[in-house]
Amino acid sequence: MEEPKVEKDYWEPIRALKGRLGEFERRRSPSTVDIFERWKSGELVEKVKSSLKAICKEPEESKEVPPLDVPELLACLIRQSEPFLDQLGIRKDVCHKIVESLCSKRKNQLLTRSLSGEESSIIGNDDINNELDLRLASVLQSTGHSYEGGFWTDTTKHDMTDQKRHVAIVTTASLPWMTGTAVNPLFRAAYLAKSAQQNVTLLIPWLCKSDQELVYPNNITFSSPEEQETYIRSWLEERIGFKSDFKISFYPGKFQKERRSIIPAGDTSQFIPSKDADIAVLEEPEHLNWYHHGKRWTDKFNHVVGVVHTNYLEYIKREKNGALQAFLVKHINNWVTRAHCNKVLRLSAATQDLPKSIVCNVHGVNPKFLKIGDKVAAERELGQQAFSKGAYFLGKMVWAKGYRELIDLLANHKSDLDGFKLDVFGNGEDAHEVQSAARRLNLNLNFLKGRDHADDSLHGYKVFINPSISDVLCTATAEALAMGKFVVCADHPSNEFFRSFPNCLTYRTSDDFVAKVREALANEPHPLTPEQRYKLSWEAATQRFLEYSELERLLNDDRGGGSTVKINGKTLAKSVSMPSLTELYDGGLAFAHYCFTGNEFLRLCTGAIPGTRVYDKQHSKDLNLLPPQVESPIYGW
Repeated sequence: MEEPKVEKDYWEPIRALKGRLGEFERRRSPSTVDIFERWKSGELVEKVKSSLKAICKEPEESKEVPPLDVPELLACLIRQSEPFLDQLGIRKDVCHKIVESLCSKRKNQLLTRSLSGEESSIIGNDDINNELDLRLASVLQSTGHSYEGGFWTDTTKHDMTDQKRHVAIVTTASLPWMTGTAVNPLFRAAYLAKSAQQNVTLLIPWLCKSDQELVYPNNITFSSPEEQETYIRSWLEERIGFKSDFKISFYPGKFQKERRSIIPAGDTSQFIPSKDADIAVLEEPEHLNWYHHGKRWTDKFNHVVGVVHTNYLEYIKREKNGALQAFLVKHINNWVTRAHCNKVLRLSAATQDLPKSIVCNVHGVNPKFLKIGDKVAAERELGQQAFSKGAYFLGKMVWAKGYRELIDLLANHKSDLDGFKLDVFGNGEDAHEVQSAARRLNLNLNFLKGRDHADDSLHGYKVFINPSISDVLCTATAEALAMGKFVVCADHPSNEFFRSFPNCLTYRTSDDFVAKVREALANEPHPLTPEQRYKLSWEAATQRFLEYSELERLLNDDRGGGSTVKINGKTLAKSVSMPSLTELYDGGLAFAHYCFTGNEFLRLCTGAIPGTRVYDKQHSKDLNLLPPQVESPIYGW
């Protein structure tokens, strides 16, 4: 009888719970439904719904950047492959036309569609390269890609963002050697430092006593770098008229008699501290880097500018087996300038057409020549005779400096220029041969000892004759124009800058030469206008240098970045770019050059001075450097 009672007690709570749930369902209050309805229409739910709609919006309403199409990819590939195509003989202008054709198809497609105001402004740009850069940058930005650098790229460059910018000028010669690569970089440093917008360091070669005796004139030698620096500053400030505010540093160099050139010993870039490694100006970049075995300049510095001074190919062609040598040197020059420079400035079109180069005269004349010109103009205004002498020629007495052309012109027109006398000022290795040739041809040339072009004895000459076609930009021609003289020179790319001056008389043929000489002797030179005077000055040359080297933009941009543009309301830097095949190519060239110059046998085969891969003990003593065996230890036997 007790068994059923236990079963009833077991199931009773479950049945009671079920009954209560049923009763709750039947008696459900309308207020519960209202609570859920109010929650459904609340602010939180509306925000969630709007976010979901934004995520799941229709494709036609999307403002996403469209991906690159096939023509754009091809245009990018061709543009990045220009160095390789150039080696295959495909000219740059052909590559540019192909890129323009491919990009124009995309441009036409976009113009037929409705575009935002910002994008329309980009597509309307005439510069195809800028359009392609911005297109690539916008696509990469839309993907979130950030390019960190290439295989060869050094990402450890010193950041100059929060500091005063620094310009390091590196050259291949120094005073008292009166050569263009000693004088012009010195003036450039002084006038760049004058603006006080940036710190400037001039890095020049230091020669041991034995080499100084071979190079410097009048038996001038220096026992220490400090002594030479004092001499240089004194010479400079005497001519510019203000106190120079830049640093002078020295690197080890050795003089090569055969080439009459100073070759750097060791890694030149190490003599600029990393904290100052911002902008480098390489005067004669090919010369500095022929045997450079050290850090790549563009890896250490943020921007590297090369200034080409010398027409090496023209000189080499005059030597034995000159054609073959010129062919090799041409390609080596292309190699080292492409690997080590971001921008190359050529003083005239007479120089080799190097990669990344543009033609611009960035040199001025010594201010004292302009003062001489002012004095001459003042004398003429007072009715005094400023020029009492005829014609002269001044230059180092070597055949390559125009003496061959001068003797040929005078010999061929001896009768046409009967009574014409020319005074020739100069010293040099070929002096005896030049004078012997003139005597043998019975030319009316009066040879005199070389002297400074500003010497008082030269002020009275009215006509400067310069038939040289080996110069890149003849400094003596600019100085003669600054002094208010006539200049008779060849119609040659090296004289292109001077053609705008009315006192510059250019000739194309030998008969034309005779006519120009007669014209100059029969007339008076035109006074220089203020515009012409300024064009010859170092102030104007410095401004041209800043503009064409892109330093003006870099120095004025605190962040050192490129230009920006807005796309769809976002600021986009043009520096955002995809990995560059050009950078990869240039980096590979730099690495190959580093390996090549590290082999002493290969260095000697190409004409290097023995032992210039590192500096020697005498250099370490003179410049207070670490001993060479410590700086560059040799391991093993």
